[in-house]
Amino acid sequence: MIDKFINIVTANEENLTKFQGSFVEKEIKAKTVLLHEGEIANYIYIIKKGCLREWFNKDGKDITFQFFFEGQPVASIDSFLHQKPSLFTIESIEPTTVLSIEKADFDKLMIAYPEFKNGFQNLIFQRFRTYGHLFLSMIKDTPQERYEDLINNHPEIIKRVPQHYIASFLGITPISLSRIRNRK
Repeated sequence: MIDKFINIVTANEENLTKFQGSFVEKEIKAKTVLLHEGEIANYIYIIKKGCLREWFNKDGKDITFQFFFEGQPVASIDSFLHQKPSLFTIESIEPTTVLSIEKADFDKLMIAYPEFKNGFQNLIFQRFRTYGHLFLSMIKDTPQERYEDLINNHPEIIKRVPQHYIASFLGITPISLSRIRNRK
């Protein structure tokens, strides 16, 4: 995924010179906040290595609603596109390497490269699909079923994400998650 976007931009020498500084690689430590809830998002991040999560604060509780891994872009899209305060926080779970691109450079790339724009739109549609599945799962599936879905379809979450974040993602307490795991 990362390589595909970079290759689009760097396909010829002129483009390489024009946009080579657009993607900035950053090494971040675990538990580093890239965007705070309420801030305006000025960057999109593409994960080269590591894991990020999106979460919000509900009555003093940290509610995780999405995890991201290698090759995935991450941003508060509504905030980024419309320059509105973000409804959530983006934070690293483990040491992570990201490529970041600022809004001004992103906007230029979208205009200059229709294939970049098409690729980005495809990512947005994939994200809508993912969110639709998550939304329906929270309504119709039991916590046990949601956990089994993680095991079967998203083993990277089970392997790499701390249990208290998984519990929050499933909408249950860490104690309830322990009970579900012990039933197996």
